[in-house]
Amino acid sequence: MQNLEITAVRADPALLDLPWDTPLEDWPEDMLAALPRGISRHVVRFVRVSHRVLALKEINARLARSEYEMLRVLNKLKVPSVEPFGVVSGRTDAQGNPLDAVLITRHLQFSLPFRAVFAQLSKPDTARRLIDALAVLMVRVHLEGFYWGDVSLSNTLFRRDAGAFAAYLVDAETGTLYEQLSDGQRNYDVDLARTNIIGEMMDLQAGELIGEEIDVIAVGDYLVERYNELWSALTERESFSAQEKWRVAARIERLNELGFDVDELEITTDLGGTTVSIQPKVVDAGHHARRLMRLTGIDAQENQARRLLNDLDHYRAITDQQAEEEEFVAHEWLQNQYEPVVRAIPRDMRAKLEPAEFYHELLEHKWYLSQAKGRDVPMSDTVSDYIDRVLRYRPDEKQLVTSETSAIPIFMQGL
Repeated sequence: MQNLEITAVRADPALLDLPWDTPLEDWPEDMLAALPRGISRHVVRFVRVSHRVLALKEINARLARSEYEMLRVLNKLKVPSVEPFGVVSGRTDAQGNPLDAVLITRHLQFSLPFRAVFAQLSKPDTARRLIDALAVLMVRVHLEGFYWGDVSLSNTLFRRDAGAFAAYLVDAETGTLYEQLSDGQRNYDVDLARTNIIGEMMDLQAGELIGEEIDVIAVGDYLVERYNELWSALTERESFSAQEKWRVAARIERLNELGFDVDELEITTDLGGTTVSIQPKVVDAGHHARRLMRLTGIDAQENQARRLLNDLDHYRAITDQQAEEEEFVAHEWLQNQYEPVVRAIPRDMRAKLEPAEFYHELLEHKWYLSQAKGRDVPMSDTVSDYIDRVLRYRPDEKQLVTSETSAIPIFMQGL
């Protein structure tokens, strides 16, 4: 213990109180946070430190420091990934024998490993929604020049996003950052992802978490299809006649619909000026999320932001404020619509869903209630009905922390 070295983003003396002279797998249960864990080649444990939950991964010291630095870079690049917290190295046990280092990351609140998603949400399209999220994440990291090297559902965490999911990179151990990836590097990552996903889906079938009727090969193929579609939409050069210049705006609008902003566009014409070619040079994800943040200050996932902005547009129409400044209407919507609804969540239920996801689900619930009753149901009645009939029966997703390991579904124990 004399050579213990702690490198951390934020100094926290409470880290010194943890039993670093004990292998992670032998840490006492009373200090662990019983969170669902995905499959990992390393020992992973969750602990509470200074009112936060941290994920600890036992790993070779060189790899721990390398992954820590890589995660810091990915966070600076705004790539959806877990937040690095520190590295503990120089560990020895009570007899002086060396122990592996520990990489520390912050637990991503409201996130679920893919097995927990299937345990809670066993619907026919669950796999498709997870693959959609993973395809978007892969495109985003590849645009930044990051070669993942071990793409899988197991190395990803998922957060609800207005009926879809948002994917976050968890394991950067095998990743390398380049100025730009070659087609061969991208295709290898995609092919590896397909292989890993097929294996993971087979494992789910063996554990009876998904039905035998699901074509696991088709699920893997779908990842390749979605990735290629999205990559093409974001990077492909498009040519058209000089009389079709409207297609420049149409291309930008299409990218905005996919959730991306175009920061730089390359436009070229031939010598005769009869043909125009365009290609996005720099694209940045989070178009709707940035617009919502600018207008309201609400931090949301991309699909959540899209849904909230649609509700803002609806509010603008029904209050006949189309001619008013957008910022003024957004402030009024925030005060009169969004904030009263979010404040209506009982305190003991606020760990169940993120506020933006709660608001999205209320809009869905309001539509179904109104359809059933044949009239528009007020939002106040919708909130009460949703809390009583739906929300109170949902598990907490902020941290999914329980006091004992037995509360975790059996398939998660020991993973």
